[in-house]
Amino acid sequence: MNPNDQDAYQLVNAQAAPGLIFVCDHASNALPEEYATLGLESGQFNLHIAYDIGAAEVTRAMATACAAPAVLGLYSRLLIDLNRGADDPTLVMKLSDGEIIPGNATAGQQEISKRISKFYTPYHNAIEVQIARAKAQSIVPTIVSIHSFTPSWRGNERPWQVGVLWSKKDSRLARHLLKSLQNEGDLVVGDNQPYSGELDGDCMAQHALVHGFPHVLIEIRQDLIATAASAKAWANRLVPVLKTAIEHCDQNERKKMGMNDAIRTEIEAAVFRRLVAHVQSRTDVQNIDLMNLAGFCRNCLGNWLEEAAAEHGLQLSRDAARERIYGMPQAEWKRRYQKEASSEQKAAFDLSHKNHS
Repeated sequence: MNPNDQDAYQLVNAQAAPGLIFVCDHASNALPEEYATLGLESGQFNLHIAYDIGAAEVTRAMATACAAPAVLGLYSRLLIDLNRGADDPTLVMKLSDGEIIPGNATAGQQEISKRISKFYTPYHNAIEVQIARAKAQSIVPTIVSIHSFTPSWRGNERPWQVGVLWSKKDSRLARHLLKSLQNEGDLVVGDNQPYSGELDGDCMAQHALVHGFPHVLIEIRQDLIATAASAKAWANRLVPVLKTAIEHCDQNERKKMGMNDAIRTEIEAAVFRRLVAHVQSRTDVQNIDLMNLAGFCRNCLGNWLEEAAAEHGLQLSRDAARERIYGMPQAEWKRRYQKEASSEQKAAFDLSHKNHS
């Protein structure tokens, strides 16, 4: 991955539409020069102890096929585990897969803080940048994390070819992906196997659960993706399965008024139109009443409409925006319906005006 000490992550398709964002926490077995090999034999870096074999190749291939951005960790999990919370005691492992890691054994809080600052935080910030791009485009992104697992563990063969990991806090996409994979007919699929997807503070918790985004973590058995060709083949197989699962998830979300942004925008716009119609019909309700009770008035709605138009590059004058809310020019409404405020209304306004939006 050609790492250097200034980089903590690799970004693929940086400017691609962020409706789907791939992440790969354990993509690399590299270390910065200052850490040498952390005291381990070089051969250890070809094993699962150092990285998720094949995961980076699958991630890049899927991101390319989906024309989606991907963020990949640039350094080995032996340096710092990007799929842990910053306060997790296993963030910098001193023992991994039964192997003592000499370069980590004496790492104190100062060293751990240094690694967080140089290698952990930039990676997670890079994911948030992609999420911010999605939000700026009114897109609710789907986050997909790619990992791999060993064919056996402590002498026990693992039958699963692919695993779908998920948290009980949000299983909406995982359920559809499990079904789509099982429908393939020739796959042994792990449901939260070989690991559980319930890990506080992990990458999905930080970037998907916290935002309420649909997400899933996919684990592939390493012997199936150990070569570039096999990794690409699995990526090509997974892409249509994933797209089917996302589509089914979106359909279900639409039915439940969930996180499909286009539908939600239409619904919210309908609610706004109904609010405006209601305000226009209640000419007996004075602006000062609205301000005293709710902290906003017809003028505020007009101002917000003007500002929202400006955010989308549209010119809408304040007078025109307020006319849209009042249903007539503001001066005309005042002439027809505005009454002199009572002393009680004025006193209430003096108490509440600081909260006036």
